[in-house]
Amino acid sequence: MLRLGTGIGWRPEIADAVEAMPGIDWVEVVAENVCPGHLPESLLRLRERGVTVIPHGVSLGLGGAGRPDPGRLAALAERVAALGAPLVTEHIAFVRAGGALTASPPLEAGHLLPVPRTRDALDVLCENVRIAQDALPVPLALENIAALFSWPGEELTEGQFLSELVERTGVRLLVDVANLHTNHVNRGEDPSAALAALPVEAIAYVHVAGGFERDGIWHDSHAHPVPRAVLDILTALASRVAPPGVLLERDDDFPEPAELERELGAVRTAVTAGAARPAGGAEKPRRAAGGPAVGAPAPAGPGVRQRLGVAQTAVLSSLVAGTPVPEGFDRVRMGVQGRALAAKRADVVARVAPELPVILGDGYRRAFLDYARSLPMSGGYRRDALDFAGHLLKLGHPRDPRARRELREWWLHRSGPAPRPRGLAARARVLLRGT
Repeated sequence: MLRLGTGIGWRPEIADAVEAMPGIDWVEVVAENVCPGHLPESLLRLRERGVTVIPHGVSLGLGGAGRPDPGRLAALAERVAALGAPLVTEHIAFVRAGGALTASPPLEAGHLLPVPRTRDALDVLCENVRIAQDALPVPLALENIAALFSWPGEELTEGQFLSELVERTGVRLLVDVANLHTNHVNRGEDPSAALAALPVEAIAYVHVAGGFERDGIWHDSHAHPVPRAVLDILTALASRVAPPGVLLERDDDFPEPAELERELGAVRTAVTAGAARPAGGAEKPRRAAGGPAVGAPAPAGPGVRQRLGVAQTAVLSSLVAGTPVPEGFDRVRMGVQGRALAAKRADVVARVAPELPVILGDGYRRAFLDYARSLPMSGGYRRDALDFAGHLLKLGHPRDPRARRELREWWLHRSGPAPRPRGLAARARVLLRGT
């Protein structure tokens, strides 16, 4: 089994700090944020020092009704090779719906959404995992996700769902203890029960992250300190098995390096405390972690995929396109999730197209949220930025003639057949450095 040690999520904003931190054995990078032919110098230096780099994918959508996209799988495999990674990870989630399977417009969530813990969904997930495993050059590990809402009529607990997934596919697990805490607050699920049902020998590594609670709902922000409750779950897990690796995630609102080092110290302490505890009950013998599955799962028939696809499309459409919330779902929680998706879209579009907040000024966020309420994303965040700009121009916005001219130039520069020379990007960088 691969022993990773203690790691941290590598992000460009903290690249220098990560390089300088003592005791960092490995890092994880969002796979879609690196280009194989142009790896960041920081990652190259870490690799030269012998630091393992694991790519962490966010866009496969293996829990979706459709089969994994061959292009996305090939791109992920290319990043594995470029990083010399011994392992690759993804999520148990769906991120898109609609399309040919349901004869409806394609929809993108722009975020990880929970799959129903049903036999149909498990059949589809198992087949999709086997397709991905065949296409990837190294072992695959899948992460349990945080959720704001539950599906009605679920047939399995989280622990049962994960255990059977491992038994049927041989996939490894990336256990996010922060997500277990999130699901405890938001869905009333007992993290100790989930841990008791986990096939612990299949764990590849563990995620730890922070969040915050508002109005009784836990938001898995990755932008706040790790709370005691999450560290306690990590300790409980470490009392059952020595985690091969533990990684601190931070995606925004980055603190000073000393604070990150203190959090890493708290993570190490939690693992040590767990190792000193007696294990909570004997483990039943299982198949070796990451080994071949016990027989290939039966293919999910077209009827199963179509049923799941219709259900996921109805859910996603209610979240991003304003259609009615499907029967059996908590309308309040779905409203919270829908607003969270729109806010995430606004934040990510501002990062991939930083000129837009410069052009629109203080009106950017309100204008984007108005746009997002009725126009769902269908082609990724860069396409979303173009669609947003085109939408504003059709409405005659912004009202200021100079800003409207700059927005039109920006849109033409990116949507036309050939790039147009312009200095707006440089201006945006100068202005953003001053904020």
